[in-house]
Amino acid sequence: MIETEFFTTSSGELLGFSMKGHSGSAEAGYDIVCAAVSSAAYMTVNTVTDILHVDARIAVDDGFLRIRVNEKDARSCRSIFAGFKLHMTGLEEQYPKNIKVCYTEV
Repeated sequence: MIETEFFTTSSGELLGFSMKGHSGSAEAGYDIVCAAVSSAAYMTVNTVTDILHVDARIAVDDGFLRIRVNEKDARSCRSIFAGFKLHMTGLEEQYPKNIKVCYTEV
């Protein structure tokens, strides 16, 4: 299962997310759930760092990705994080056995 945790402020502003795990919906190379999640996650990270030029803390490993921005940068990342959240909650509805979305106030 892919677990996606969104980091929020007390006011609900998104500061980033972490993802861990594998969907397990098909074998590697044929897993459309994994492909959908990975593509959207990397597009989000690349937009934050390379298009918006926000200094973000990023960690990547096999089956793991985390991005976190400072509160001062949350406003400029609001739309891209909101779009990614919308994408992930939609995928969670379609594939509830493969994706779980949760929120943590930081």
